[in-house]
Amino acid sequence: MPREIHVRNPRTGTPDHTIVAAGDDEIIAAAGALRARQSAWAAQPVERRAEALRAFGDAVARHRDELVARLETDTGRRWVSQLEVDSVLTSIERTCRYAEAAFAPEDPAPTADPDVHVTGDLVPYPVVAVISPWNFPFQLALIDAVPALLAGSAVLLKPSEVTPRFIPVLRACVAEVEELAGVLTVVEGDGATGATMVAVADAVCFTGSVRTGRAVGRAAAEHFIPAFLELGGKDPAIVTASADLDAASSAILWGSTINSGHSCMSIERVYVDHAVVEEFTEALVAKAEQVELAYPDIGDGQIGPIISDAQVDVIREQLEEAVAKGAVIRTGGTIQYLGGGAYLRPTVLTGVDHSMRVMREETFGPIIPIMPFDGEDEAVTLANDTEFGLSAAVFAATAEQAAPVAHRLEAGAVSVNDVCLTGMFPEAEKNSFKSSGLGASRMGPPSVRRFLRRRALLMRGSAGIRPWYYDGTPTQTEER
Repeated sequence: MPREIHVRNPRTGTPDHTIVAAGDDEIIAAAGALRARQSAWAAQPVERRAEALRAFGDAVARHRDELVARLETDTGRRWVSQLEVDSVLTSIERTCRYAEAAFAPEDPAPTADPDVHVTGDLVPYPVVAVISPWNFPFQLALIDAVPALLAGSAVLLKPSEVTPRFIPVLRACVAEVEELAGVLTVVEGDGATGATMVAVADAVCFTGSVRTGRAVGRAAAEHFIPAFLELGGKDPAIVTASADLDAASSAILWGSTINSGHSCMSIERVYVDHAVVEEFTEALVAKAEQVELAYPDIGDGQIGPIISDAQVDVIREQLEEAVAKGAVIRTGGTIQYLGGGAYLRPTVLTGVDHSMRVMREETFGPIIPIMPFDGEDEAVTLANDTEFGLSAAVFAATAEQAAPVAHRLEAGAVSVNDVCLTGMFPEAEKNSFKSSGLGASRMGPPSVRRFLRRRALLMRGSAGIRPWYYDGTPTQTEER
């Protein structure tokens, strides 16, 4: 029997959309069809694959308004949806250049034997499963799919069941590029669908929570396939006494609340030098109180609804526990139900410590907890006291002053005198630290190379008998 999944509208709080989860037989058949067509796709010159992806980008541009409209309904926010679609368009061209460079011809390399040279070729994983999250549904669906396709893989893609309304438009864009339609299949479903995908793929890319990422990693290990995992974050920002507090407070407010705080690289912990913590906090609170909700019109304000109903409970529980343990709400702090949607204004907390969940677990909401520190060593110790290691930020009077602190942070990317720069400048190759991820970088040239296995060819120039060959002469043992 088909399994229906009812989808909640984040602005109304009621289900108004239904998807049908792909069953095991459908997933198995889809993977088999992709595998059958992948070899012809991989056999084409990389320039031909890039041409197909650029044509897909043209299709996305033609359907931009419809995609944005669907994403608005999926997520309850407008300008971030526009930004999301536009970022995909720029990323396609950038990734095409990475792919063309990856397949550039190489000269044979010499070895210790002048008669032997090493060359090789690049072999893509045949079928890559991509399982993407709900916070940036379109962008994060394609951040792994596009480079895998350019590498020569076929892709089986499942966007999140929380935000699936854009899928028909995505399928229409794919269908407009005949070559691509044969090697990119988009399915609907939930975690059970994703589990079947892992079982039939040759590699898997997952973006989401640490808990689910661990399950995906275990399943991938059981099937002996690589897993590229981009998981949660609890990103710290360190504000030193020399920092420009006006600039730092503006950056941190934005980095903590963009997309209602629904970003793995959101600033979720702020450590401020004791000498300037009150001045910084007052500036942040004043600015936070000027931020408006995107209600009643979606074009109003900057803060949209909490997208996932389950996340509402996480945010509420963390706030309640923090207050019970002594945290002080300086502004915000109340989840409001407006028109059926759940909203939270930017919420600044002081009096926090590391015994609180709001300082240890991913919040994924517009909450900004502030904790003072005395000295650089304590700031680094506090920032590193976490299971996460996605990214971080450091503010000081100059980049040179911030750099020594940045080099000590256990995070895959550190923004200096700004926040979330890794999301705006994806040229920067990085790896996730600790529980925040596993596998090669999805940024920069490795975004394509991670889907390629290198096959080495060791070429001897001349034939002939080598001194180490067995020549058939019986050994003394054999004669006995």
